[in-house]
Amino acid sequence: MAVDHSTQLHVAMFPFFAFGHVSPYIQLSNKLSSHGVRISFLTIPGFISRVQDLLIPSPNTRIIPIQIPPSIPGLSPDVAGTADLPPSDAVKLITAIDLTQPQIRTILSDLKPHFVLFDFAQHWLPSLASDLGIKALIFSVFSAIANAYAIVPTRLAGVEGRPVTADDLVKPPPGFPTSSFHGGRLIKTFEARSFAFVYEPVEGSLSNYDRVQEGINGCSAMVLKTCSEMEGPYIDYMKIQFRKPFILTGPLVPEPPSRELDPKWAQWLALFPAKTVVFCSFGSETFLTREQIRELALGLELTGLPFLLVLNFPANVAGGGWAELERSLPEGFLKRVKDRGFVHVGWVPQQLILAHTSIGCYLFHVGFSSVIEALVNDCQLALLPIKSDQFFNSRLVGETGILKAGVEVKLRDEDGYLGKEEILAAVKTVMVDVDVEPGRSIRLNQQKWRKFLLNKNVQDKFISNMVSEMKKMKNGVV
Repeated sequence: MAVDHSTQLHVAMFPFFAFGHVSPYIQLSNKLSSHGVRISFLTIPGFISRVQDLLIPSPNTRIIPIQIPPSIPGLSPDVAGTADLPPSDAVKLITAIDLTQPQIRTILSDLKPHFVLFDFAQHWLPSLASDLGIKALIFSVFSAIANAYAIVPTRLAGVEGRPVTADDLVKPPPGFPTSSFHGGRLIKTFEARSFAFVYEPVEGSLSNYDRVQEGINGCSAMVLKTCSEMEGPYIDYMKIQFRKPFILTGPLVPEPPSRELDPKWAQWLALFPAKTVVFCSFGSETFLTREQIRELALGLELTGLPFLLVLNFPANVAGGGWAELERSLPEGFLKRVKDRGFVHVGWVPQQLILAHTSIGCYLFHVGFSSVIEALVNDCQLALLPIKSDQFFNSRLVGETGILKAGVEVKLRDEDGYLGKEEILAAVKTVMVDVDVEPGRSIRLNQQKWRKFLLNKNVQDKFISNMVSEMKKMKNGVV
């Protein structure tokens, strides 16, 4: 039966050009599409193939290409987001986003969606959308705890007229729900120092913090990829701070993959008993230093467990990823672990690997989407946050946070030094010491959250509620 597009809810998706941002927008698109919502997904040519691979085929979805403006030195028309660029050049994509405004106006004028969901960088979108009679919703890909700590309006209270320092950022913003975590400060000194860039001007323009503030001020509602069950205190705090309508998508549990794991991985993993392999990976855009790689490798070796270690390196690394890996690994390491260790550079099918029966532990960077994938696949969590929102996710998930479903690798406060003994201790807690505390409680909590995430009725309710809220907004009820 043909769909009546005149009554069908139509949403345009416009994420920032980084896969860690594009992926949650794809996940939400798939969920909304399955509930009858028409999706127009805006992305650059370099991302189209990946979006096509991950969008569930449906007559409700289409991909709309956006052209990279030719006037930005160092950006090719087919750049595939931040992963194609050295970290120092990634900010050029924010400039590119700003220069797409004429294209976006034309595209939205033609599409006429009811809503456009936009990311942190597009602070100008609410005004543009309003001119066209379209409601703009800012969709944050970060956890509520990260947003509540870093981007609320009172975050910079008392630091006007001077650079933001680590001393400023180790203190929570006024009213932050500190009772929701234990163990002193929420973040360490080196962590505060590492995300101070959020408050610095980008390419001579607004800071990311200012962009977010303008985007939130102008939008019709905020959309968060979370739920009250997992982050209630932080969501409530944000509601007080921003005084905006909030829509919660839930944690966007991915659908089980339809394809099978490539024999390259499946045959190696099949060599080991169920739930014994440590899968260690940090996503496509989280990079470790040589010293961190060395200590990580030695720590995995000390566990005595089989492991799959996946590393990535910046686009401009001298000699390429494999050459840098050889410079980083301890002498003789590959030979010593050849019967139980697999080391790989580059992309891997993460969801399929996590689902393999031999994987028992996931040692990772604590990206929020990866947390959800690991929990639904019954993996124990060893948390090693490296940058920005990962620190907050780790506090949420770890033994001092709300979820208490994983153990964090201990890093030194001042400089974040990572030692092999700390790797061993974290993995041992969730893989060996499972009958004593805190290992026992962590495993029980991991199972509790897994059950929650696998409850399809509960997860579908988040999306049906979102659709209901958007219909009310479309009809002027909210």
